[in-house]
Amino acid sequence: MKKRILMMVLLVSTLLTSAFANKTNGVNEKAVSSFRNEFKQAEEVKWEAGKDLAKVTFKLNDQVMFAYYSDNGELVALTRNILSSQLPIHLMTSLSKNFEGYWISDLFEVSATESRSYYVTIENADYTLVLKSEDAGAWQLYKKTKKNID
Repeated sequence: MKKRILMMVLLVSTLLTSAFANKTNGVNEKAVSSFRNEFKQAEEVKWEAGKDLAKVTFKLNDQVMFAYYSDNGELVALTRNILSSQLPIHLMTSLSKNFEGYWISDLFEVSATESRSYYVTIENADYTLVLKSEDAGAWQLYKKTKKNID
């Protein structure tokens, strides 16, 4: 179930096409109402309507966040970009120990109803790796891509 939700969140985030700055046109009112109740202090709110989920990008306490809502107004997932220093210590040390020679190009946290996951994209001259950690468990390879070097 967790994997399905995370996959859906990642897929929908790439498929959303209609952005509405500070407008909610095309977004289910239940989702908008739920968001307003949960994130009263949110600023710079931007909605995007998707087929199955609505995505809202907003700023809260100077942090850009992304929330995904179902049509019935349920918060499916909340994501935010983070710094490597914000990872649990064992995940941070595991990256530096096991992936020497790689640099971090993307790192974000996904919070769902009963879980928290981390996704990191690391690179070296030859490869781009995406690693994931569910509930602060060990890193697992999510995707590996060989770079085209001409």
